[in-house]
Amino acid sequence: MRAQSAADLLRALPRSTDLAPAWYLTGPEDVLKEEVLRALLDRALDPSLRDFNLDQRSAQTLEPEEVEALCGTLPMMSDRRVVVIRDVEAWKRRTRTRAAIVRYLERPQPETLLVLWQGSAEPKPEADLAAKCAVVTCDALSPGDAQAWVRTEAARLGVALPDDVVAHLVQAAGTELAALRGEVQKLSALPEGTPVTLAIAEALVGVRQGETVLDWRDAVLRGDAARASALLEPVLAQSGVSGVRLVSLLGTALLCVRAARARYDDGMRGRGLVEAVFGVFRNTRPFGLGEWRRDAAFFAECAPQWPLPRLRAALQAALRADRLLKETVVSDERGIVLSLSLELAASGRRAA
Repeated sequence: MRAQSAADLLRALPRSTDLAPAWYLTGPEDVLKEEVLRALLDRALDPSLRDFNLDQRSAQTLEPEEVEALCGTLPMMSDRRVVVIRDVEAWKRRTRTRAAIVRYLERPQPETLLVLWQGSAEPKPEADLAAKCAVVTCDALSPGDAQAWVRTEAARLGVALPDDVVAHLVQAAGTELAALRGEVQKLSALPEGTPVTLAIAEALVGVRQGETVLDWRDAVLRGDAARASALLEPVLAQSGVSGVRLVSLLGTALLCVRAARARYDDGMRGRGLVEAVFGVFRNTRPFGLGEWRRDAAFFAECAPQWPLPRLRAALQAALRADRLLKETVVSDERGIVLSLSLELAASGRRAA
């Protein structure tokens, strides 16, 4: 069946008149899978009878002879029951159980709604399962969509967040929804009636405006070695930030600048160049960017200072740093990242 995004499903589900008998949730964003599952349960089951008609199992422990009984049991005092099977990627090693599920999907029980949950580590759905299910892709959100999600989550928790706070949360915590949920929960725990200002958000998140990982990245790409060096210590002290994350972030940014430079060398300039880079973002959805429009303009601005030989050398340097950071015997991650940022700044002076 044709795949649809989590956002499309969540918009359409309240208006739908029928539910597919089998659903397949896939993609890297588990928080979106939780929201999709919750919406399916709300649509399919009477809350007062949910405990009687909901069965959740792990694919790792499900035996092939259990499949028919699990999926074929009739609902209790209801029109439908729901079976959720998590971590279906485990069936790569449990082929008999997988074969039993595939047979069931050929003629699914009309009173059963089966939900297959694939773990975030597996990027693509299994073709034989996806062919028999309604597939919902739960991809990482763009920064703009992540801001919209923060507003919705904040409203659900009863806290009003001004636009500058929402933007700062996404810039500081990134677009991973589990991290953003944790930050919104911190703000929702403030005493009732407390206005959430940017200063309060900075204090609770532990990241001040102007000292985010993206500020460090931008300083490196601009060749501002002094600012990049000054930002490195407060950035590395932030929760969830490591040398590997910074180098990975820089590697993604260098690839984006490379895309901008290729179009710059083709003669694109100004707004046309910015729109071309923005189109690359929409097609590839690179992880770890800031607000897409702003980053498209920034990478287009950087393109003239980053000829392809400099970009190739920078990517090789980032790869070396990544390997050093992942060696268990190396502990000076600050020194490795600092050396990388200084090397890239020096390459800018040589290119000039």
